[in-house]
Amino acid sequence: MQGNFEIHQAGFEDTGQRLDKWLADRSELSRSRIRVLIETDSVRANGDIINNPSAKIKAEVEYAILVPPPVDDTPTPENIPLDIEFEDENLIVVNKPSGMTVHPAPGSRSGTLVHALLYHAKDSLSGIGGVMRPGIVHRIDKDTSGLLVVAKNDKTHQHLSRQFAKHSVDRTYVCFVRGFPKPKEGRLESRLARSPHDRKKQAVVKGTWNDMEFSEHGRHAVTNYNLIRGFGQMPKASIGTAQFSKVECRLETGRTHQIRVHMAHVGCPLVGDPLYGKHRAFNTAKNEGEIILRDALKIFKRQALHARSLGFIHPISKEEMFFEIDLPKDLAELQLALHGLDQSE
Repeated sequence: MQGNFEIHQAGFEDTGQRLDKWLADRSELSRSRIRVLIETDSVRANGDIINNPSAKIKAEVEYAILVPPPVDDTPTPENIPLDIEFEDENLIVVNKPSGMTVHPAPGSRSGTLVHALLYHAKDSLSGIGGVMRPGIVHRIDKDTSGLLVVAKNDKTHQHLSRQFAKHSVDRTYVCFVRGFPKPKEGRLESRLARSPHDRKKQAVVKGTWNDMEFSEHGRHAVTNYNLIRGFGQMPKASIGTAQFSKVECRLETGRTHQIRVHMAHVGCPLVGDPLYGKHRAFNTAKNEGEIILRDALKIFKRQALHARSLGFIHPISKEEMFFEIDLPKDLAELQLALHGLDQSE
């Protein structure tokens, strides 16, 4: 087997520690990756193969890990410009534009974020699970813009994945919706699963809205929201009921289409959403503000959703990392058009 050996010398203070944990603490590899290497005869103690991950460390023994070279992933690097907010030897924080798919999939075999990252960072990628590729820890939809963190090595990938699994990552989104959320802030909780009527859509599992015990089907999803401001006045509604709203959403979980499904479920579908939106136009626009907004909505071709901020603990330095970005041009222009309506605070 080809590869490079990592050598680690055990001291008396290491005696009795578990092999896979001890090696993971001294290596750039994750504990799960170390375990696989142990079980495939790629770890030696003083030259002898040792294949029990729970074996105890012995003092004055030299432990060697044979690390196979990373294999090439299927995607080929593509020279696609990236908006990098932060980068070091362990991770990258990127501002993904709308229209870019995160990961290759049927119908998106090129031009993805993965293709761009392979070109940008290939020399600094050490392999995720033994594969030469960037570690995609979380995703946002193709037509959603905003912040993503990507791991460059296995250990960083595992640490970040655990933070996402524990829901300790701070993720804030901004969206523009039709209607006016009531109450102005709240916690939306349900189970989500593929819609039985449309395989492209997710749906709230019947009976689970604010009642997780009603069914075990689907995945638990929690969205915290608060109204930032309203725009215009809803016809035939009480004063202060806006036609459109700018809403901040903080995720506790990260399910497919979560914000889009939850906001639509409470009667506030995202502007421009092709799956969950209600495409009502101002066909009877009566003033300049409504005419400007009608024209803006005609050319706005995606869901109005932006991953504005991202906070996490750096897996290696343990620093608190926080990033925040402004609205992209298309959403800023949509917001300007919404301001043309009579505004409701």
